[in-house]
Amino acid sequence: MFVRKFRNVVRIGPVQVGTRRESGGIIRHTAACTAPDCGWSAAYELRQGAELAARSHRCTVR
Repeated sequence: MFVRKFRNVVRIGPVQVGTRRESGGIIRHTAACTAPDCGWSAAYELRQGAELAARSHRCTVR
């Protein structure tokens, strides 16, 4: 079983932003909405991109 370990996790509204290391040593920054039934997430090369996406995300499920 493969478990992704995120570090430097911050919460911006309902979105969590975390950093993880992929195979080959590539670092990705992921933003994922934690609201029920939203399901939005995206991966970015830069931390600033993930944080900007987290700040501008608007859930369609309310």
